[in-house]
Amino acid sequence: MAASRHHPSAEASSNQLPPTIFVLYGATGDLARRMVLPAFYTLAQRKLLPERWLLVGNGRGDVAHEDFRAHVRGVLAESGPQPADGPWQEFASRLLFAGGGFNSDDPGSLLDVLSEARGQLGDNAQLVHYFAVPPSAFVELTRAIGEHRLAAGSRVVYEKPFGTSREGFIALDKAVHAVLDESQVYRIDHFLGKEATQNLHTMRFANELFAAAWSRQHIASVQIDVPEQIGVTDRSVFYDSTGAVLDMLVTHLFQVAAEVAMEPPASLGAEDLQAAREKTIAAFRPLALADVVLGQFEGYQDLDGVRQGSRTETFVAARLWIDNDRWRGVPFLLRTGKRMHASHQRVSVVFRTAPGPFGALADGQNVLSFEMSGNGQIELDLLAKRPGPELNLEAARVQLSLADLPDAEPLAPYVRLIHDVLLGDRSLFTRPDGLRAVWEVADPLLSGRDHRGAPLSYAPGSWGPHAAAELIAPDRWLLGQ
Repeated sequence: MAASRHHPSAEASSNQLPPTIFVLYGATGDLARRMVLPAFYTLAQRKLLPERWLLVGNGRGDVAHEDFRAHVRGVLAESGPQPADGPWQEFASRLLFAGGGFNSDDPGSLLDVLSEARGQLGDNAQLVHYFAVPPSAFVELTRAIGEHRLAAGSRVVYEKPFGTSREGFIALDKAVHAVLDESQVYRIDHFLGKEATQNLHTMRFANELFAAAWSRQHIASVQIDVPEQIGVTDRSVFYDSTGAVLDMLVTHLFQVAAEVAMEPPASLGAEDLQAAREKTIAAFRPLALADVVLGQFEGYQDLDGVRQGSRTETFVAARLWIDNDRWRGVPFLLRTGKRMHASHQRVSVVFRTAPGPFGALADGQNVLSFEMSGNGQIELDLLAKRPGPELNLEAARVQLSLADLPDAEPLAPYVRLIHDVLLGDRSLFTRPDGLRAVWEVADPLLSGRDHRGAPLSYAPGSWGPHAAAELIAPDRWLLGQ
């Protein structure tokens, strides 16, 4: 039985798409290299692109089409999917480059290259702008799209974070809506594109076993835990101006919390699904400083690009409260950090201890977990009778790898979300009302950033500062215990 917010056949729906010109700003930058270009090539391999399409890279350098094609081939050879494993020659023939940058005063060569592209695909080709650039460039690029008459009928993809403060969000949102209608805007948060994240609402709404128990009457707490073993790699300058709160908490973790907590939408259509998610975010209580622990791993300040005496946090743990009838009193426990003991992307729903004839049972024996990394996995911890003559309970775990489902065709998050942009499906993208609420929730923490004390030090390879365990007592972090 299939129930989908998409067309019945993704391949069929893709082939029915109009000719499309995909303009990738920052095409030779880090994000394009790590995420966007590999995702686009995967779409080509899976035959999920329109029948007629072109990708136009944009950047400051004066790069010939052939040089850009060689760059893309090198990117794929480094990080995959490998060019030899797919339709490289056909793919490469559809890559163009427009140098000289792009701004309101000077379009560089982009207008000329777009004229060339429209000569191949027609003047009515769908135009998709993808901003794989720092957030500081969003406003000027948006204005330039309007100034050079590239906005009408186009779709524009904004990377996260959409703003870096409450005031910054308001200014950016105003600039965007001065040029674009909201229906044209796709604010990407790749955690929403993960297969396991989508199962947060699918498992609940499709299975009465969980739907009936999805409230404070049966759930004791929810943990959203994204520890990372890696450090800041070659992003130290960017990261030192951002930190874990902006990079992870107010983007990914808040959005995942809303996925867990939202009320059943009227349908799985884009507007209903978005509305349910954003309504839940509006019920988030603003963070109290007493509900947050910030940390910085030892040695962070020795990295090239990090400011001397930097107070940028590489770790954050937070206790979030949702003030509505379903979740009032249930702590949502959020944690993420760099250089930690292990890497996970896990949501754990901890059910209350069952009353009954067994008497006192240990807390946390029934846990429904969603591992969001990779293709995703669902785990259920429960108690069962140990086979034998005595009535002894034994903790057990049932695991379901999503990739093992029949006919599974998992898509990586960026592949999924770029495909949704091509389809015009905004279900897994954020809306301004929800983002405005996110910044209101985080404002007590962010507004005093320049005046708060130094983050707590923690050893690389640990589970973060000890204060993070004290923060959630009497609960405990399920990872690392």
